[in-house]
Amino acid sequence: MTSILLLVSVVLLACSLLKKVSGRLGIPSLLMFILLGMLFGSDGLFKIPFEDYAFAEQISSVALVFIMFYGGFGTNWKAARPVAALSVVLSSAGTVLTALLTGLFCCFVLGMPLLEGLLCGAVLGSTDAASVFSILRSRRLALKENTAPLLEVESGSNDPFAYMLTVVILSAMETGVTAGGVILLLAGQLLLGLAFGFGIGFGVRWLMRRYWPDASGMETLFMVGAALLAYAAPTMLGGNGFLSVYITGIILGNSSLPSRTTLVPFFDGVTGNMQAVLFFLLGLLAFPSRMAAVLLPGLAIALFLAFVARPAAVFALMTPFGGSVARRVLVSFSGLRGAASIVFAIVAVQSPVVMENDLFHIAFVVVLFSIALQGSLLPAVARRLDMIDAGGNVLKTFTDYVDETPVNFVQLEVEADHPWCGRKVSQLELPPGTILVSLRRGERQMVPQGDTCLQAGDLLVMCALERHGGTDFCLTERVVEADELTPGATLADLPGRPGSLIVLIRRGHHCFIPDGSTRLQAGDHLLINRVEESAPAR
Repeated sequence: MTSILLLVSVVLLACSLLKKVSGRLGIPSLLMFILLGMLFGSDGLFKIPFEDYAFAEQISSVALVFIMFYGGFGTNWKAARPVAALSVVLSSAGTVLTALLTGLFCCFVLGMPLLEGLLCGAVLGSTDAASVFSILRSRRLALKENTAPLLEVESGSNDPFAYMLTVVILSAMETGVTAGGVILLLAGQLLLGLAFGFGIGFGVRWLMRRYWPDASGMETLFMVGAALLAYAAPTMLGGNGFLSVYITGIILGNSSLPSRTTLVPFFDGVTGNMQAVLFFLLGLLAFPSRMAAVLLPGLAIALFLAFVARPAAVFALMTPFGGSVARRVLVSFSGLRGAASIVFAIVAVQSPVVMENDLFHIAFVVVLFSIALQGSLLPAVARRLDMIDAGGNVLKTFTDYVDETPVNFVQLEVEADHPWCGRKVSQLELPPGTILVSLRRGERQMVPQGDTCLQAGDLLVMCALERHGGTDFCLTERVVEADELTPGATLADLPGRPGSLIVLIRRGHHCFIPDGSTRLQAGDHLLINRVEESAPAR
């Protein structure tokens, strides 16, 4: 047990450090996680024996659920609406066309059996949301012509279509299917996925608004349960769980939820950790010694996919929608393959179908090539094509953009003897550059208006711009002893120390901001700001 904990601690620390290093080197962090897994794997330096495809499939599926849910949750539908139609066309018809062209290449050029070649194309047909989102965010790639939201929605929504193709071809290889059977299978996947996605999304939104008016902490567990339900329920009935969970994420991410400030950082952290675990696990499962046999066909498929199949599908489908040639070239180059392709390859390996080729390691080679080459060069290609929007902010295409704006919030409770008690909001004299943004009265949360009259017990939240520059405050804390107090003395009566100011007093469980009339008590905890003043303030 101790050795396992030691190993886990080393892996977690290594993943955290690689996340920092990859950003400075311009290398996608997901590639670093895969290589780290290979380093720890059976053929790596630490030689951890691991070849449990069933376990890897289960863990990978759970990780994909959260990645796809947060992919939908984080997509700003308002920014994506102008390119929604094109995104859906690329994620559906584009995935099918890319998979078909790649499958025919595998069959007629590389000599694979027809269905096995088409299965390889289906597994590699979708672009990877985790990789695309990671690069857009980390490199702050604001792109012209609404290209960023186009790539976000396409990469987030095309995995369900690749999964459907994989399931259909595996069924055809295992038992054989008719045209009618294929239509019924696809219809069931789509209809159940859509029905559960919209139903669970709107149902959860209604429940969240009705029963979570305050941040109780349970809303995160409730949302995790909703994401798992959105995947598991349609999957058990033969529907597309990935499509369902993505739609549920879009609905909830673009809804006004009372606990949003808690949910966004929670799912941001969970998804980031899931990506690291997923890519590390897939790297751990790979055997570099087995890649030698599939290296050449894998690279051939990767090159054909990146420079023939994907561009052909993109140009054929995007041309009727207009836009510049540079945009189509950039979208073609942005077709990164990632974890979903390897997970779908594991699904194929786990099926009863007997294959002549090592599909898992072929997909692994393609993914390594795609992330290493396309992922690393994507920012440079965007600049070369003059597709960088210098005045744009890619974070606006994500729904958690508001949490990255430079503002701070201050809370104030109106007591019965407070000067503001009984006054209207329009009569308050707020400091310049601040605004009153929220008022809680009992269990009721409201946006204050000019004629709102403040009452004792009201909890106000004010907003101001965040301070620029480093934090050069020196905060210290000390406890007031009984022998330090003078009966009846206030803070104004105490001798002041140059360069120091009491900014907060904690008395028991109550914290408050003092003023000159505040009387100290024994046991008070004083929070003091000390600075070395170069000149007295006037």
